[in-house]
Amino acid sequence: MSGTDRAALVAGGIRLASGLSFLVDPMRANTWWGEPNDPGPSARLLLRSMGYRDALIGGLLLAAGLRGGDTRGWFLASGGADAADLLGGLPVHKELTRGQQVIGLGGAVVGIGVGLWGATRRRPPSSRP
Repeated sequence: MSGTDRAALVAGGIRLASGLSFLVDPMRANTWWGEPNDPGPSARLLLRSMGYRDALIGGLLLAAGLRGGDTRGWFLASGGADAADLLGGLPVHKELTRGQQVIGLGGAVVGIGVGLWGATRRRPPSSRP
């Protein structure tokens, strides 16, 4: 095994922290994404679900990066989660404020790019079979 994967540590740490923020205080985390009002119980349920998803993917990406193993699959999972968010947000794009469009949908686009970049990186020579 090789040393730690710094890119995986950064990307996994960000996704883990984001997920934990939605689990600990979904309403405060939701305001960071541009929603100042209580979105109601159904949306709070979805915020917590997103929190679990992001904490799980981020934690596993972080753990793989710490072990120095192949992190490409976790990068792909991370980008896939952001792709799902982007696709889910497109139908309501015009109903969002400009800030929500930039933060929510723009953030998803950046996340997809990072996920694809991480998923297509070459494995370090010492971690190849």
